[in-house]
Amino acid sequence: MSGVHIERITSHVGDVGGLPIQRSLPNKGRRTVGAWCFADHAGPATLPPERRMNVGPHPHTGLSTFSWMIEGEILHRDSLGSEQVLRPGQVNLMTAGHGISHSEESLSDRIHLAQLWIALPDAERERAPSFQHFPELPRCAVGGFDGTLLVGELEGQRSPVPSFTPLLGLDLVADGPSDAVLPLQAGFEHGVMLLEGEVEVSPAGHDAVETVAPGTLLYIGPGCTSVELRCAAASRLLLLGGEPWAAPPLLWWNFVGREPAEMSLWAADWARADGGRFGEVRGYVGPRIAVPPVPALRKP
Repeated sequence: MSGVHIERITSHVGDVGGLPIQRSLPNKGRRTVGAWCFADHAGPATLPPERRMNVGPHPHTGLSTFSWMIEGEILHRDSLGSEQVLRPGQVNLMTAGHGISHSEESLSDRIHLAQLWIALPDAERERAPSFQHFPELPRCAVGGFDGTLLVGELEGQRSPVPSFTPLLGLDLVADGPSDAVLPLQAGFEHGVMLLEGEVEVSPAGHDAVETVAPGTLLYIGPGCTSVELRCAAASRLLLLGGEPWAAPPLLWWNFVGREPAEMSLWAADWARADGGRFGEVRGYVGPRIAVPPVPALRKP
C-alpha cells in the first residue's frame, strides 16, 4: 500500500471581473497546502476590450496576495498609493496584514495568470500592510522542464519573494515531451496544479501514477521526498508546498482570520464611507465592491 497520502481535488469554475477562473483552493475536502489557502487559475482567455477583467476596490486582511503573470498585463492600485503594472514573468506580492484594499484592471485582451493567497501566521496577521513588485525571478532547468522559482528554495537557488512561513512555489513549463525528478522537503505537503496540457505525476512512496490535467490539483501529503513528472506534449504546472498548519484558517469573502466574529467587524469596517482600516484606492474610476451579508460561519 502507498505510504504517502494523495488526494485529487477538482476545481470550482467561476468568474472574476469577467475573467474565467478555476479555483482549486479552498475546497470542501482540502482548505490549505501549507500556508497556501487560495489558488485561482485565471484564463487563458482572450476577451474583447469591453469585457476585459476589471475588479473594483475591495478589502483584504490576514493574508498576502500572490499574483504570477503568464500572459497579458494587469494594473494594480492599492490604498497605500501603489500603482504597478504586472507583466509576464513577474510577481506582485501584497501583504494585507491589518488591512488593505486594492483594484485590478486588465490592460490587454489576452490574460493568463495564477492568483494565490498565503495565510499569515498569528504573529504577522496584524502587521502593517505592504506591496512589493518582483520583475525578475530565478530561472532553472528541471529535467526537461523550464522552471521559475516563485518563492522558497530549490537546489541552491532562492526566490527574492519573502514569506512568513516556509513555502515553495515553482512554475514548470515544457514545450514538448519532458521528464523530471524533483526533490521535495519531506516535512512539506505539496500540490501539483496543472495550468496547461497533461502531466503524469509519480510521488515517491505512492504506488500509482496519477494523470493530472487543468481543473485538478493533486495533493501530496508530508513524507514524500521526491516526485517524477512526465508529459507527452506541451504542458505547464505549478508546484506549491509548505509546512502543514496545525489548524486551517477561517476564510470568508476576501478575509483570512481565525474567529467568525472577526469577519463581522471587518465587514462593518469596509462598509464605512472611508473604508475603515482598509482605506481608499485612489485613481480607480468606478465603484468599490460592496461587502456581502456575513453568513453564519463556523471555525474550520
